[in-house]
Amino acid sequence: MNSQDTPNRAGRRALLRAGLTGAAALGAGLTLGSSPASATPTATRPRPSTPGAALRELAAGNLRWRTFREQHPDETSATRQALTTGQHPFALVLGCIDSRVPPELVFDQGLGDLMTVRSGGEVLDEAVLGSVAYGVLELGIPLVLVLGHQSCGAVKAAVEADISGARLPAHIQYLADQIRPNIDRTKEGDARVDATIDANVRAIRARIAAEPDIAAKVAAGEVAVVGARYELTTQGVHRLV
Repeated sequence: MNSQDTPNRAGRRALLRAGLTGAAALGAGLTLGSSPASATPTATRPRPSTPGAALRELAAGNLRWRTFREQHPDETSATRQALTTGQHPFALVLGCIDSRVPPELVFDQGLGDLMTVRSGGEVLDEAVLGSVAYGVLELGIPLVLVLGHQSCGAVKAAVEADISGARLPAHIQYLADQIRPNIDRTKEGDARVDATIDANVRAIRARIAAEPDIAAKVAAGEVAVVGARYELTTQGVHRLV
């Protein structure tokens, strides 16, 4: 029994050492690096570096998605290894939390391609604004896309609460309060919800673009802040102007 126990203990020690090494590597990967390291392109395929090129890449990816020709780029072992030393996403997508609209899927992008920030109804708060600012100012992302979507539950709840005067549960009321100023009361019924989805995206886009540090980069042509909408029925994304 002792002769078998010794190799078993040695095996467990080896596994423990391997586990600790892996944990250390994960910890290093989660540490925020310096700006130069974080801004280093790491993917093997060409990275869009201008607002226009970033928009074209998202449009091409969405076309692949809605025609069932996804490429699932940037998922290889080499890409995963390269991304341990830094990231250089080419677009930041601020979207809703809806499970039917994951940005990496609807734009057919992979690891390190997109920085995504998601909140109910794309609602802005200091954490969301700080996240967007980090992507633009620290990582040099050239495109911020505010992505609303058809049949947004957060917008519908805000519209219905506005009509009824009822208060929503807990923190959901906060979302409704933020969306309420964007409600399009020129429409009725489902049309009001649909129009408010677009109005909400436009208002959020305008607010982000007006942030002084981001506005300076927009004025210099280094960054574009764009509003868009995803249609559940067609899986297509179209720009809102």
